[in-house]
Amino acid sequence: MHKRVLTLDEFIFQKQTVARYASGELSGLLRDIGLASKIIHRDVNKAGLIDVLGDAGQENVQGEGVKKLDVIANDTFINSLRVSGQCAGVASEELENFIAFKGTRSEKAKYVVLLDPLDGSSNIDVNVSVGTIFSILKRKTVDGPCQLEDFLQKGVEQVASGYVIYGSSTMLVYTTGHGVNGFTLDPSIGEFCLSHPDILLPSDGTIYSINHGYRWHFSNGVKKYIDHCINSSGERENPHSLRYIGSMVADIHRNLIKGGIFMYPISESYPDGKLRLLYECNPMAFIVEQAGGRANDGQTRIMEIDPTQLHQRSQIFMGSPKMMDRLEKCLQVDYVTEKVES
Repeated sequence: MHKRVLTLDEFIFQKQTVARYASGELSGLLRDIGLASKIIHRDVNKAGLIDVLGDAGQENVQGEGVKKLDVIANDTFINSLRVSGQCAGVASEELENFIAFKGTRSEKAKYVVLLDPLDGSSNIDVNVSVGTIFSILKRKTVDGPCQLEDFLQKGVEQVASGYVIYGSSTMLVYTTGHGVNGFTLDPSIGEFCLSHPDILLPSDGTIYSINHGYRWHFSNGVKKYIDHCINSSGERENPHSLRYIGSMVADIHRNLIKGGIFMYPISESYPDGKLRLLYECNPMAFIVEQAGGRANDGQTRIMEIDPTQLHQRSQIFMGSPKMMDRLEKCLQVDYVTEKVES
């Protein structure tokens, strides 16, 4: 006899009472995000058949080229959240300013959502995994249109965060601060079903994820850790493997399941870091920490950084705790150097 599988909606309903600021609105928001991700799943899987491949002929606020599917994903999530009435507003990596939704229901809504609608979109044209990242915050303002202060909150204030990975299967992984659970989309019934309950990041691992091509632009501490990983590759007992997809969602998802460390350090090209604190670093750090890992910028816990801008960037390291221990020892070289130079 087959064991009955829980759908995402059923799971959200069951867990509603233990979530921070438990409410029907939060549950509704998570379901809205799940619905929007099903639409993106459909478009990603038809990318070679419909006109969503290639560049959209425009740049986002970061000055980066925008793919057609970036635009589609951004519009799909925003429209889904706007119609629901459960969300006061949205800030997206693709837009310069946040959007405050109009209407009585939206202006009384308790939450705002931050989105990276399509992480790793440059991979679409070559049929490699991409993803969506989301973060949900309880707004600071009480009523009326949401304000900038509602979005500029530390990661520790997140009510929920998660990601969707569009790969060989489509998975939605999220946390409300009570562990991490993963749901795989069953296309035959159009439902996300619980497939990875209570995900725990292995305490140690042998996978390191970093853009190795920029190695000589990294700090001495990061180079030292990379050397450690390279030298370990010759060991029989604990060989390290470089795995880098170029989609944060895909790299973190693999490491979450198998154990590993993800690194995106500062470089000459990105002296403040490249990844966005609010749209990428905080939500993924929440997931990693809830799964038993750690996430920091080399000195400060990522989720304790006080944001001052919507599109603020950060250096980030996250992963299995024992790998983070070894990395942090290597990074001490950088801090000693900084003190000497100052």
